[in-house]
Amino acid sequence: MKEEARWTRATLGRDGRPLDLLTARFERHRYAPHAHDEFTIGVCVGGSEIIDYRGGHIRTGPGSIVVLAPGEMHTGGPAACDGYAYRALYAEPSLLSESAVGGLPHFREPLLDDPELAAALRAAHAELSACPDPLEAESRFPWLLAALARRHSTARPDRDEIPGAARIADAVRDRLADELQAPPSLASLATDLGLSRYQLLRAFRTTMGIPPYAWLAQHRVHRARRLLESGLRPADVAGLVGFADQAHLTRWFRRVLGVTPAAYRASVFPSS
Repeated sequence: MKEEARWTRATLGRDGRPLDLLTARFERHRYAPHAHDEFTIGVCVGGSEIIDYRGGHIRTGPGSIVVLAPGEMHTGGPAACDGYAYRALYAEPSLLSESAVGGLPHFREPLLDDPELAAALRAAHAELSACPDPLEAESRFPWLLAALARRHSTARPDRDEIPGAARIADAVRDRLADELQAPPSLASLATDLGLSRYQLLRAFRTTMGIPPYAWLAQHRVHRARRLLESGLRPADVAGLVGFADQAHLTRWFRRVLGVTPAAYRASVFPSS
């Protein structure tokens, strides 16, 4: 097993707070006792790790979630000769309390068995490590961390029903469409609407069926399609509709329309 530790950083919305992401794979490495100011949330993706925590030992396995509280000392090392691999994010405590009432959530059990949530955290971590789009990061990570707190902590969940959800979703949709090249953060939109970010996300997802970043990506794809039909090339179109680069445009274009932008343009201009 090749030893690797790669840090990346996602920004939660335009001009938002950073969220550090770690992708690690170790055969022999053992962490010295240490603590973090943030919640450490890890998903084991291979092998097994033993973590000393709260006077006991945690043994991870593929698909398990580990939640370590801020300020609590812990170690980490291989449980067997084949090493261990995991993805971790380091979340400020406020991110886990957005959807809860009564303060900071407490996790009685640090090792969690939740395959659905583990898969979603792993996918978000992998995709946003590769392409850290601010609106996508702000749409996905706070929502997943809210699910983590609501499902597995002692925190009392905030109410699920958001009055005026359709009106809220329409207002958010219109702002995103108007500012597709540099969309506002969800936190700022929520403040303007007198909501928490979690309430905004819930209202939007309930009404639209998808999170804000996915709606905006589809809107950008439809705009890109018209620009391609006008004769522009994919490399030029990507920035005009707000994608980070041509690869970002291609990823979403294929998701929405099933073909690459270049293939679509070639079908419209077969001789180009």
